[in-house]
Amino acid sequence: MPESHGHRRTALRAHLREREVDAMLVTDLLNIRYLTGFTGSNAALLVHAEDEATAERRTVLCTDGRYRTQAGEQVPDLDHLIDRSSAPALARRVESDIAHHRRVGFESQHVTVDELDVLAEAAASAELVRTPGLVEQLRLIKDETEVEALRRACTAADRALADLIERGGLRPGRSEREVARDLEARMLDHGAAAPSFETIVAAGANSAVPHHRPDDTVLANGDFVKMDFGALVDGYHSDMTRTVVLGSPAEWQREIYDLVAAAQAAGREAVRTDADVRTVDSAARTVIADAGYGEQFLHGLGHGVGLQIHEAPALSQRGNGTIGSGMAVTVEPGVYLPGHGGVRIEDTLVVRPSTPELLTLTTKELVAI
Repeated sequence: MPESHGHRRTALRAHLREREVDAMLVTDLLNIRYLTGFTGSNAALLVHAEDEATAERRTVLCTDGRYRTQAGEQVPDLDHLIDRSSAPALARRVESDIAHHRRVGFESQHVTVDELDVLAEAAASAELVRTPGLVEQLRLIKDETEVEALRRACTAADRALADLIERGGLRPGRSEREVARDLEARMLDHGAAAPSFETIVAAGANSAVPHHRPDDTVLANGDFVKMDFGALVDGYHSDMTRTVVLGSPAEWQREIYDLVAAAQAAGREAVRTDADVRTVDSAARTVIADAGYGEQFLHGLGHGVGLQIHEAPALSQRGNGTIGSGMAVTVEPGVYLPGHGGVRIEDTLVVRPSTPELLTLTTKELVAI
């Protein structure tokens, strides 16, 4: 994807020029991956802000000797510097060519005080300028290469759950831990590099705990079973929650499930370009509150997802800003009744100019197994 990475660096340069910064030292590995495609565990990137042709020639990826071949394969379009102390090595390059590096940005949200001291000493003649969140701001809007990776991650999760159900993996007598490991293995079978995060399987009363960690609790007839899981594909995370019932659902289970499903539908409907994140949260939260369960909806409605499982924006009453076309977000209301059980229904969506694109396609009807 060198072309996509080049477009991303071009967008970053526009931000740097707005701030009258000559170059930026990128040290966060996820941001480096976003800008270059490099996936090694040690790297730094010096991005120049001059006119495009000149800037690309001056932009340098630094990593250590372990990744020399990998850098050549993954980042064929940039100059490479091999040095184990990657960020200080690029800071020394700044000092050696100070005429082009009067003001150099750095990711202040990712650099420690001690690291900053090292960089300042190596680039003593430059002015180091805090430029927090510039790459993360770009990462908010996914390009179509990213959306395709998210789409495949969601497909892997969808297919894994379908397999689990069809082959009897959700049944009384199995433990939460067994089901979780089974579901994770099936995601790998369907193309995931790894799970997005530790899979949540919560049965019976445990389903009322939003982030319960699967244990030896045995699934039993009459239980709600809540599964929150996702697949990692090409570095991008999917996120989905489905709640099923073992056996015939009781009336209270149908009531709670239908309520959460209605709230989730309202939340998805509110995901529109330029919608305020608090308004989106309220669309779902109001449905639950009006039914008398407002205090049992314990978390925000959703969050951004991409190279990290939790990214901006935050769809919650504490969030700020609006959502834009191209953002990938989750919508995941829940109702949790301590001692009884809980329901969460979660999808991953991509914001589009009109109707959002739904990436997680498993049914949201109540499934009784």
